[in-house]
Amino acid sequence: MGYSNVALKEKIVEIYPELVSHRILVSIDFDDDSNSYIVKLKKGKHQMATYLDKKDSDDCLDGVKCVSLGIKIGEFLGNFER
Repeated sequence: MGYSNVALKEKIVEIYPELVSHRILVSIDFDDDSNSYIVKLKKGKHQMATYLDKKDSDDCLDGVKCVSLGIKIGEFLGNFER
């Protein structure tokens, strides 16, 4: 499936609206070496990056929540709730 980083980012933000409500900046880059996307989350000086493999990114574009990405997003957001 061919799609842009922008399309993937928009879909992730759509699936995980808490990113917008918590004002988390999301950026995505494709890593040729690992054949996966690097999803970066940032709020202020806090940052996190995680890999999203091609199958998970394809599922995401089809509207399927990626469990591993959701867990990472939850961990990142949890840092601000403590």
